[in-house]
Amino acid sequence: MLLGSGGAGTSVLSAAGALIAAQAQRTRGGVPPLHDSAGVLLVTLDPRSPLPAQLGVFRRPGEPVAVTGELDLLHLDPLAAVESAWHDFTAALLTVAGGRHPLPLVGTLASVAPGEMTALPGAQEFLLLRRIRDAATSGRWDRIVVDLSGVGDPFALLRAPTLLATTVERLWPRHRRLAQASEQPALAQLAGAVESIGRDCDDLRELLADPSAVAAHLVLDGGERGRRQCPDQLAIAELLGLPLRSVLVNPGAGGLDPQPVLECAAELLSGAPAQPQIAAVPHVDGPLDRLSRLRRLTVDLPGPDGRAHGSGALEVVHRGGSGLEAVYELSWRQGLPEPDRLVLGRSGDDLLVTVSGFRHPVRLPSVLRRCTVAGAQWAHGRLTVEFTPDPAVWPQRAGRR
Repeated sequence: MLLGSGGAGTSVLSAAGALIAAQAQRTRGGVPPLHDSAGVLLVTLDPRSPLPAQLGVFRRPGEPVAVTGELDLLHLDPLAAVESAWHDFTAALLTVAGGRHPLPLVGTLASVAPGEMTALPGAQEFLLLRRIRDAATSGRWDRIVVDLSGVGDPFALLRAPTLLATTVERLWPRHRRLAQASEQPALAQLAGAVESIGRDCDDLRELLADPSAVAAHLVLDGGERGRRQCPDQLAIAELLGLPLRSVLVNPGAGGLDPQPVLECAAELLSGAPAQPQIAAVPHVDGPLDRLSRLRRLTVDLPGPDGRAHGSGALEVVHRGGSGLEAVYELSWRQGLPEPDRLVLGRSGDDLLVTVSGFRHPVRLPSVLRRCTVAGAQWAHGRLTVEFTPDPAVWPQRAGRR
């Protein structure tokens, strides 16, 4: 996954990296392809992406298009993804209902226009990510390169499965929908569909932070804007637990000096257990507006290495005591560009953490879900939260008679 703010050159670097990966697929000696199709899929989520024109193919949203013998392009339109998924969902409901709408809820849902679903927090982004996951698990391609530009805030996109799961749970809590489904068989299909969404949300949340399957690459502008954005974006990547493998500083067409941005990233990532690669993108003269010119741009995109990053590598330590007197500490490496803006909260099984104005729920390990927060501190680049057992839910031994 390549992510960066608008104008940082994320799309161009995604295309160049995908072309290099495809070339590596073609030059692998003695390894026959598993399928007749390409070994690499380049995905873009920008409705107005320039990639089809730059790669010399027709724009066909939602369908893989062959670019070379080893590379396909999949252009996903967010609104089209919502419309397609909502059409399938309501069609399934009407089939179960036999077209008679025995429950008012079914008729109401079926009457909702697909465009209205974009207002449900995280729904549109969730559908896009699910589409990418389905492509990745189809077995058709050996490698997927995802261009996350053109979607506004790429970090908000990656948080979407968590946000949607929380929204669905609040609208129709799991214990309530399961009980209602058992009492009203007509609701079973709807409850099953919602359960499926919940499972997909959990699956996506785990996948995006899985360092054995995913590699994230942060693209920064080579100028002053990139230097200003660097601390915040690295901190948010740590909060999300993204398996960050490289930071690419792009001097762009203007040939900006990337050194200040490189030094900023190197300082902030110094000492990180999962040390990402930090590199400047080589400057190429002329516009990168066609396939032959994109091939001149050398971009190294290291693959997954199995090393967790940020909150994905959180640790729980038992500091002492037993029973209700026990003390536990939860910690992970976390950058804080503005320590005074750190906000911590608790919502069910999640620790709500706000860094640089970005809030994300970090799922608590099971032992801490029955505890309350006793304190927190940030020191030496590490966030530590202290927990003590909650007497109301902590298992206790029965007293001796």
